[in-house]
Amino acid sequence: MNITDIGIDLGTASILIYMRGKGVVLKEPSVAAYDRDAGKIKAIGEEARMMLSRSTGNIVAIRPLQNGIISDYAVTEQMLKYFIPKATGKLSFKKPRISVNVPNSVTEVERKAMEDATYQAGAREVTLVPAPIASAIGAGIDISKPCGKMIVDIGAGTCDVAVLSMDGIVVDSSIKVAGDSFDEAIVKYARNAHNLIIGERMAEDIKIHIGTAVERMQQKLMEVKGRDLTTGLPKTVRISSSDICEALKEPTAQIVEAVHSVLEKTPPELAADIVERGIVLTGGGAMLDGMEDLIEQKTGINTVLAENPITAAVIGTGRYVEVTSGNDRMEA
Repeated sequence: MNITDIGIDLGTASILIYMRGKGVVLKEPSVAAYDRDAGKIKAIGEEARMMLSRSTGNIVAIRPLQNGIISDYAVTEQMLKYFIPKATGKLSFKKPRISVNVPNSVTEVERKAMEDATYQAGAREVTLVPAPIASAIGAGIDISKPCGKMIVDIGAGTCDVAVLSMDGIVVDSSIKVAGDSFDEAIVKYARNAHNLIIGERMAEDIKIHIGTAVERMQQKLMEVKGRDLTTGLPKTVRISSSDICEALKEPTAQIVEAVHSVLEKTPPELAADIVERGIVLTGGGAMLDGMEDLIEQKTGINTVLAENPITAAVIGTGRYVEVTSGNDRMEA
């Protein structure tokens, strides 16, 4: 296999790239900075994030991927053309074989758009990997055996819940409730409870530092700065982890409901395997404090966070390429 064979996790919030023999070689925001005056993209990824934090009104953010699918084809193509050489270092004259993980719920049209964008970015072969399978492989789960395993992948834009067996998906569900939904719920809480307008960055900081899916005995406090909705002046309020737990009840309940729904549709033999083996959580959204505790409380099934929740999907996508390429060689 050529060293430039790579796996890509095109997330709503971040793009990660995995290379065989090197592991995860790139993690950057999946955002582009667009100059409205010049009518062109000025920067991509981390450079765009830095530019946007200091820009005037003529530079706006474009996020070309929403809920794991392409919402802006042209910008996605530009993004891939920028990131792939950056990750590979342009060391090979041969075009790479690329695998990209996608939500299992994508339509044929959406699959075709993802394939086309990846080919246009320089791939010689493109493989689309269902997100639950990628996440399970990356989390170290052996899905080749005839027994049930459950994976819950909570990203930024989507939550994919699946029961896997014999290298395939038996039952699954994908909902558009995930990490970004947590941020939106926090923004809404600040406005409704404190008359305070905060941005996405502040909401994410709150989520990381005091966010929790379950009530904790020990409360955490955080001073939150924003703009008063009435006066328009800067304002600071103190918010507790209990407040944020209450604010996040709706989105976390929707994720628990998706897990319940998949369990209800799971064949009894595989359901028994899951009760014995437990549920594994992956994705950045799964790192919300107490998420595994909440699912365990509501299902009665042991639930654990994967060792590398953020990189599990891209590692699994990259390893999927290795496995399929190995099969190709054996067939040849």
